[in-house]
Amino acid sequence: MPKGPLDGIRVLDLSSFLAGPYATALLGDLGAEVIKIEPPNQGDPMRVWGRQKQGEPSLWWPVVARNKKAITLDLRQTEGQEVLRELVTKADFLLENFRPGTFEKWGLGWDVLRLENPGLIFIRVSGFGQSGPYAGRAGFGAIGEAMGGLRALTGEPDRPPARVGISIGDSLAATFACLGALMALNHRHRTGEGQVVDSAIYESVLAMLESTVPEFTVAGVQRQRSGAILPGIAPSNVYPCADGEVLIGANQDAIFRRLCAAMGVPELADDPRYATHEARGRHQAMLDARIAEWTRSRGVAAVLAAMEAAAVPAGRIYGVADMLADPQFAARASLEAVPHPDFPGLMMQSVFPRLSETPGAIHWPGAPLGAFNDEVYRGLLGFSAAKLATLKRDGII
Repeated sequence: MPKGPLDGIRVLDLSSFLAGPYATALLGDLGAEVIKIEPPNQGDPMRVWGRQKQGEPSLWWPVVARNKKAITLDLRQTEGQEVLRELVTKADFLLENFRPGTFEKWGLGWDVLRLENPGLIFIRVSGFGQSGPYAGRAGFGAIGEAMGGLRALTGEPDRPPARVGISIGDSLAATFACLGALMALNHRHRTGEGQVVDSAIYESVLAMLESTVPEFTVAGVQRQRSGAILPGIAPSNVYPCADGEVLIGANQDAIFRRLCAAMGVPELADDPRYATHEARGRHQAMLDARIAEWTRSRGVAAVLAAMEAAAVPAGRIYGVADMLADPQFAARASLEAVPHPDFPGLMMQSVFPRLSETPGAIHWPGAPLGAFNDEVYRGLLGFSAAKLATLKRDGII
């Protein structure tokens, strides 16, 4: 298997739940050596999260912990903190997502860690960031989505705000954490200096909110929930078919003209109500009803074939079963079978994005708790068997 573009970078992962672990999963996908540090006996709560049969391991863990070397270490004990400082001398990145102030309480703040390793890149993921009046608050992804503005825009206008369906706030904070870490790595290549990367969930969500802020501050308009449409952008909606639904996006003049021709009504493109982007936005509901009338009398396959022939963007609303059956997903191996001792036939998302010369890879799914203790503590730090036995006896590892 390829080693990936981050081969040679060592990451200490001291995170739990989702935002931090997903960030280190992204780094591990692209070749970094990720050492996943968990409390002895209990481990990361993600080990028991997600859909699973009673008494069986989590189906979330193999995905979020893939490519990670699982070790145990109790950071709440002085001896555990001393071991971590030794590990820091061997690391390029350290990622944590405890509540701000926790590492400082343990004597492991940036002022201490940078003395152990001046080139360390200290990645900190939290709900509200490391500063400001809310820094010390507990902050899960859902709260960041709410305060970052996403929940207010998600769902139908006549109902309470909806959840997207995945933990998007956590995933965005993780992605920004990786982006920041790689920028800091480039800075270190030039200067030799490490630094802190501060990724807040609410800010990661806020960064995705397009033009909503200037729309309010300049035009006095606060964007609202609008369901499947974006008000004023038409046609772009989910349309009913005889045997399902299709999403069509034809909100550009030339594409709309092709859609009209495919529907057999080319003159519709010259109708003053629909001839321009602005006009289509004003008559959005009427236009959507006209398109729905056409799609409703046809099957999904027929509508998609007509859209493809006319070069109009369109697609079905996929679930996992649809993805597994789709030739595009198969041709690019977008879903990958990964051997697992407990789950025959386990499949998960492949590594993205794709690099032509140094692609990433899935080397193994989430490892058992402490599976790499011997390799890391003896191989990397040179601990003797006697010292390991003492650390284990005292509950440090």
